This record gives sequence, C-alpha cells and structure tokens, in this order.
Amino acid sequence: MKRIDRHRAILGVDDKATLSDLKKVYRKIMMEWHPDKFQDSEESKKMAEEKSTKLIASYHFLVSVHPETHEATLTEYTATITDASIDDFEFKSEILRVVFSDGNEYEYYGVPKAIYIKLVNADTPDRFARRHIYNNYLYRSTSKIVGGI
Repeated sequence: MKRIDRHRAILGVDDKATLSDLKKVYRKIMMEWHPDKFQDSEESKKMAEEKSTKLIASYHFLVSVHPETHEATLTEYTATITDASIDDFEFKSEILRVVFSDGNEYEYYGVPKAIYIKLVNADTPDRFARRHIYNNYLYRSTSKIVGGI
C-alpha cells in the first residue's frame, strides 16, 4: 500500500521493522531533527518543525497499523466488530472510516469503491461488514487520535 510505503520511507524502515525498531529509529531521527536544535535561523527552525511533524505522523501511523499493535488490541477489536453496530461510516480514496456504537472508530485501507457501494446498499450493513470488510483489509484504530495528533 502506497501510504504505508510513504511512511516507511520517511522513517527509513522496511516492512520487517518491529515496534521496537520503529521506536529506536524514530527517537534517533527526532533527536537529529528536533526544532530546538535549530535556533540559528527561523528558516531552519521552520524546516525542522515541518520535518519533525512528518516524522511524528509517520511513526504514529506505522505503529497503529503494525501487526504487533493489532495483536495487542485484538480482544478489544474483536469485541467491537462482534458486539457493536455501525453508527456511521464514510469512504474517501479507498479508506473506509467506520464509527461503532461503542464509541470506537476504525479506518480500513484499500477498500474498493465496489465494496463500499455494496455496504451502502446492504440490507444489514453490520453483517455485510463482518463478512467482507473487517478481517479482509488493513485497519487501524482512530478512536484515540480523533482530536489529537
């Protein structure tokens, strides 16, 4: 997926990086690009702020889609997709955002428009999503970052 590849390129990691590897690389690069180190000029400080913002966003994104994160949150995710119903959903550029009745939100990546249209037209969207979306596409929780990052 292009988005994941783009974030990996920003941090300079490959698909085999563990969460521990991501954290080490992130900390090392942030020490190098922290805006406080660029006090000589406003231009260099602004450049460092922009670079560090990209690094932070990439790190948080990669952590949120990492298999270790999914493994650690599997119980909560399973409870949500099994017990909660869909309150709302939206689709944009192959990203399906689903808001559940228990307050959790997830984004699903690489969802074809045809699947989205079938979800919209399904008699029971919850059942359709359980069968065709939840365990078939890369996902991440956006519940904790809705107002944040």
